[in-house]
Amino acid sequence: MPHSIAIFASGSGSNAEQIIQHFTDHPLAKVTLILSNKAEAYVLTRAKKHKIEGRYLSNAEFKDPDYLLPLLKEYQVDMIALAGYLQLIPEFLVQAFPKRILNIHPALLPQYGGKGMYGSRVHQAVFNNYEKVSGMTIHYVDAEYDEGQIIFQDKVALHSADTPDIIAKKVLELEHKHYARVIEEVIKGNE
Repeated sequence: MPHSIAIFASGSGSNAEQIIQHFTDHPLAKVTLILSNKAEAYVLTRAKKHKIEGRYLSNAEFKDPDYLLPLLKEYQVDMIALAGYLQLIPEFLVQAFPKRILNIHPALLPQYGGKGMYGSRVHQAVFNNYEKVSGMTIHYVDAEYDEGQIIFQDKVALHSADTPDIIAKKVLELEHKHYARVIEEVIKGNE
């Protein structure tokens, strides 16, 4: 029986889309559930388009183990991928899914990580510091922002003319290239 992946996302879900496509008709795993803390997030439209259960998750539901854990069990979830999810994962969820919650971060951690460092804020900080390189990090999730064990990183050269928007596009290309593949490798390693 294939592994069941839940994606947690807060925004448009372009990484979620890549993961869904990678695991469509895949013998190892499939995406069975997409949860968002924003009712209007485009990722929920993507879920509907792919006939995957997509749900808005209120703050109270997200922090309630008696709600969230049975929901994940209902969909037989054994791997969680955060794809632009902007909430700190509660300790009960980290404990219920040890080494089975992954996050992707749009910088080379440990630089430019932590509370409040997400999306365009990261790329603006990289730009402001005249960095010559940026990249992305895939890591296990623990109870702190962006501090879990690093699984994979890739980097891209930056040029002096690169704006934060250009940096964001370069990093997103790396994210799309690697995230689903790394999720697959982690699932294989956990078998």
